[in-house]
Amino acid sequence: MRASRLLSILLLLQSRGRLSAPALAAELDVSVRTVLRDMDQLSAAGVPVYAERGREGGFELRAGWSTQLTGLTEAEAQALFLAGLPGAATELGLGSASSSARLKVLASLPEALRAEAARVNARLHIDAMDWYRSASPPPRLQAVARAVWQQRQLQMTYDGWKRVSQPVVRPLGLVLKAGIWYLVALPEAEREPRTYRLSSILGLTLLDKTFKPPKAFNLARHWQASTRRFEAEIYSGTATLRASAQGLRLLKELSSAVAEAVARTAQADPDMPRWIRVTVPIESVPHATRQFLGLGTEVEVLQPAALRRHLRAAIGQLARLYAD
Repeated sequence: MRASRLLSILLLLQSRGRLSAPALAAELDVSVRTVLRDMDQLSAAGVPVYAERGREGGFELRAGWSTQLTGLTEAEAQALFLAGLPGAATELGLGSASSSARLKVLASLPEALRAEAARVNARLHIDAMDWYRSASPPPRLQAVARAVWQQRQLQMTYDGWKRVSQPVVRPLGLVLKAGIWYLVALPEAEREPRTYRLSSILGLTLLDKTFKPPKAFNLARHWQASTRRFEAEIYSGTATLRASAQGLRLLKELSSAVAEAVARTAQADPDMPRWIRVTVPIESVPHATRQFLGLGTEVEVLQPAALRRHLRAAIGQLARLYAD
């Protein structure tokens, strides 16, 4: 445990530069006191790490010193972090580099570990693509990735929900979620990053102007916070339903938020034996109408009354459409 943590500290300092003890403790999920003991251990082992005091202080490696993983090209170093996602590496134009990087890392391992790594590689396959979704990447993915790697500003023609806009942005990072690529970028004259779906980018110009990302920005933490905020804000109301056993299974497939609500609120329905009454979140009455129509007679909406009216109207329209 300690040896792994010491190596993680070295790699963090080498990749990010100066880090405070609290920042290291947060990254490693340990106490500040543990970090301080680990720094003493590294120093005693001859690692040239030193502490800088003051408000902007922290721990830092001596300039020019680093652990060495030799033989990797720039593209291979980028692809190394995508070694478990060969599909993503290929879409980013790093497919062959990912393969060669993996081979070089395997070659550097002791024989026993090399055999274990090969066994895991042969028995674990990661498929990040959702069911029934096209595997073709968005056409401008590699150009956007180049802007992210090189920290160059972009001007986009973007088809948003409400209008087409042409923002100039500083691209901070790429996210692959359920087979869909997103760009997290900071628009000009704004202080908070926004999320852009790459398939909605209609045009793209890579500008010569470079930028420095905000010091406090962390892509993983930003994405987790923004997705939690999005999921909390997207549901504007709730609906009370009664469902059969099959209906409960279908409800759980709608979204993780609905599945959690089903598990939390399920209780026996007083009017229909063997049916369960639940309360689930909904985005809007029209959206819920489309969702619940697909569940057929396995689910009945009890409340709100507006949703029942919309369902009756939609069912009437379907009946007239398919009438002989």
